[in-house]
Amino acid sequence: MTVPDVIARMQTELVGVQRTDGVACFTRLYLDVTQGVQARLAGTTFRDPAFLARLDEVFAGLYFDALDAAKRDPSKLPRAWAPLFASRSTRGIEPLQFALAGMSAHINRDLPLALVATCTELGVGLEEGTPQHADYTHVNGVLAAVEAHVKAQFLTGWGRFLDRILHRLDRIDDVVAMWDVSRARDAAWVNAEALWALRGEPALSAGFLTTLDRMVGLTARGLLTRR
Repeated sequence: MTVPDVIARMQTELVGVQRTDGVACFTRLYLDVTQGVQARLAGTTFRDPAFLARLDEVFAGLYFDALDAAKRDPSKLPRAWAPLFASRSTRGIEPLQFALAGMSAHINRDLPLALVATCTELGVGLEEGTPQHADYTHVNGVLAAVEAHVKAQFLTGWGRFLDRILHRLDRIDDVVAMWDVSRARDAAWVNAEALWALRGEPALSAGFLTTLDRMVGLTARGLLTRR
């Protein structure tokens, strides 16, 4: 699956789905951020572009796995993703809350797994100071800028107007303040390092991932608190 394939799949997932649907809110954010990052990185020289390309594909695949699990067998949906899918039709939750809950689940839970899988496949390490880590860190700044622009779009228009009337902007501001994509990606790298170190200890590795999954799920519930 290439990045254009990833974009096409997300576009397909949005067809016929209400804009207020919680999962669609995240998918829309993910799609806009992906396209924005691709545009801004055009012509950029990386030390290991194959690593970044493959990481993007593996990373997106984990979200598509969650989508497929929700449709076919919800019992297999990771706990990190469960709150978003369970609350997708709940009234009183802002589109941006849904979007950030999905971003949290995807980066905090899926990104460490994607990093380990990609490094294993390509035969590279997860140490800081490597070409792969330098490229990964470089993307952080671009991603943060694009995400900030996209998030602002969720806080414009009619929804923003209603929030001003009802004095609820402070609640949304609190939600936004809970999330920082660069810090989340830094934490994801550290968690990937932990999983990498535990490769030879299946029981410990599974326990670590289970705990991470649960903690990310708790974060999602906090982000999805109704007004």
